[in-house]
Amino acid sequence: MKTTQWHVITGAPCSGKTTVIKKLEDNGFQVVHETARAYIDTELKKGKSIEEIKRNELSFEWHILNKKVAIENRLPLTDTVFLDRAVPDSIAYYRLSGLDPSVPIKFSRRFHYRSIFLFDRLIFETDAVRSENDRIAVRLEKLLEDSYKMIGYPIIRVPLMSVSARVDYLLSKIQVKTNKSRF
Repeated sequence: MKTTQWHVITGAPCSGKTTVIKKLEDNGFQVVHETARAYIDTELKKGKSIEEIKRNELSFEWHILNKKVAIENRLPLTDTVFLDRAVPDSIAYYRLSGLDPSVPIKFSRRFHYRSIFLFDRLIFETDAVRSENDRIAVRLEKLLEDSYKMIGYPIIRVPLMSVSARVDYLLSKIQVKTNKSRF
């Protein structure tokens, strides 16, 4: 297992991950945006419906897993990077879909992330990309936590607070000093 300086931001849909990732990026940090959302957005622009995109759950989850693996294989191990979801998130999504998680479990042991931040959920809102509902979001949050714990990660819970406060909270936990005037 290769040790990294990567920090994973995970959580159920509608937990504010994307907004915090964008704020970190605006502040000059290297980030990886959520792979599934990017893929779904691309497919929607081609005229497909969310139902068509996710019709074959195994194919969809396999595609997302492979994209995440390819992205992580290209990241510099020693750079501080914030990931909006990482390979182990696929364990939870496979389980949610009733699929065998053995392949994502195997791929999840390739890199060791420096920290795992699990965001508390906000009030659930639907959008063109989300196919989940509030009940599924609750279940998924538990599956995500269990998946990361199963492969040996301590979880850092990120409570509900403003975007700036969440960014400051993350940075304080990883002991990154920022020069606020720079941003």
